[in-house]
Amino acid sequence: MSTGSVYLIACGALAHEIVQLKTLNNWENLTVQCLPAELHNRPEKIPVAVEQKILENQDRFDKILIGYADCGTGGMLDQLVEKYGVSRIPGAHCYEFFAGSNVFEQLVERELGSLYLTDYLARNFMRLIVKGMGIEKYPELKDMLFGNYRKIVYLAQSDKPEFEIAAREAAEYLDLEFEKQITGLEPFESVLSPMV
Repeated sequence: MSTGSVYLIACGALAHEIVQLKTLNNWENLTVQCLPAELHNRPEKIPVAVEQKILENQDRFDKILIGYADCGTGGMLDQLVEKYGVSRIPGAHCYEFFAGSNVFEQLVERELGSLYLTDYLARNFMRLIVKGMGIEKYPELKDMLFGNYRKIVYLAQSDKPEFEIAAREAAEYLDLEFEKQITGLEPFESVLSPMV
């Protein structure tokens, strides 16, 4: 583990889990800056926001981490890693590091047409997906965006029943099968811990 100061620019959808891990692991050297989770609806804006935070803070910390997977940026976050000599959480999306690569590969092999929800996405489904993607205003978008999915897989980082209820309601809203996969925080911790 690093003893220098670390600045983590993270997705707001990971804030709760990062704060939990920071507290559990006593990462006093870690400063966390979360960007709005709504950026996922416009992934081309993620690298711009991340780069701004890098430029504002590159002289203030010993190490800067990008707390995003690729998240639909088409490799643009990796270009920032190369340009500024920073590090990024590996993977294509947070579902992979929340579930762990092996478990996630098994889930994908079992059903390619799966839509994944984390605790954050489950509890914010209506705001981020239904309203944020315009489905509330244009209901025909629901089938256009989600018509090829067969099930929702809820990757549960916690055991809060209200999150599972929200994930089940999302599956019902989209007329999809429901599956729950308990992940806890261990897979995410195993990815983040060596970087801090």
